[in-house]
Amino acid sequence: MMSNEDSILIFEYFTASGEKDKCIISEAEALIFNLLDDLKDYNLTLVIDKSYEDLIGEYENVNPILIEENLIDWLENNATKYKKAIFIAAENDNNLYNISKILEDNNVETYNSSAEACSISSNKFKTYESLFNIVPQPRSFKIKIDPKGYWKRAIDNLYKKWKSEDPLSSFKIILKPLNGVDCEDIVILEDIDDLSYDLEKIFPPGSRILVQDYIEGIDVSVSLLCDGRNAIPICLNEQFVELKNDRGTYLGGRSPFTSKHKDEAFEMAIKACESVEGLKGFVGVDLKINTDNEHIYDVYFLELNSRFTTPYVGLKQIVNFNIGKSIIEMIDGKIDIGDIDVSLDGVVEFKKLKNSLNIRRL
Repeated sequence: MMSNEDSILIFEYFTASGEKDKCIISEAEALIFNLLDDLKDYNLTLVIDKSYEDLIGEYENVNPILIEENLIDWLENNATKYKKAIFIAAENDNNLYNISKILEDNNVETYNSSAEACSISSNKFKTYESLFNIVPQPRSFKIKIDPKGYWKRAIDNLYKKWKSEDPLSSFKIILKPLNGVDCEDIVILEDIDDLSYDLEKIFPPGSRILVQDYIEGIDVSVSLLCDGRNAIPICLNEQFVELKNDRGTYLGGRSPFTSKHKDEAFEMAIKACESVEGLKGFVGVDLKINTDNEHIYDVYFLELNSRFTTPYVGLKQIVNFNIGKSIIEMIDGKIDIGDIDVSLDGVVEFKKLKNSLNIRRL
């Protein structure tokens, strides 16, 4: 068995926590096992829930640790044993920030973004404030859902104010949780009369939401590599987002996406990443390519994901370099981010189909 001194601690939050929702797990498994494949030249210590023991398979370079306790508790008790770590987690319940903070507090070097960068990117309004006047963004406002219903009056006033600035144009607003992921709990209002107290079933009292001017257009993302200061784009991705009953659901995407606004999207994504200190490794920037004549800019910044995102599993099929290995070498100082030569061979589609993530080259 390899020593902790020579091994990189690696894990994915849901597979290490024993999550059983098949829709979540299909994506989680794809992410962690693609990363394990990328890092086959390194000694790894994989933390995974005991219920997934049969999934591990045979890896000569992997020492599996099967746990039955809460992952956060395990990390708090064991992180100090390791010098380096790379992990996959999302913003749910502040998991991304909490894990980063635990590892930092135990002096573990990570191949992920810093806890502070995760704190900014995990909170949509913090991101908005950090990038204000740096990249074009939809008008945004933060509101707390209070039990007496004052939140509804605040949104009503905000809607009327924004609408009055251009009364002849169609107008929508979008509501989303400050720490949501994958379009979860997104609500689009085409008319202020649709603002009902039923929304408290989605946004319970005490929760905080972001209210934004809705931009009509094409949902895209840019996948990048970051070294803590600098960023290079890998690919412009189309996002498959389903709007049903004024609710948004992320269903996957296609890479690369061809657009005349590609260079502008790349430039905006780089500027956003380099404006938030501490972003490292694989990072995603969500953008909207404007398709109406009612907004000023062709491309708008929406969100920053300081973590591995779904396009990684698709891009791995078409990039000319090893993404995971490049992250390790870049942060270890063995290569410079500017030395990474990015090119793509082909087109790949990744779609959530019921309880599976389907990946295919086109």
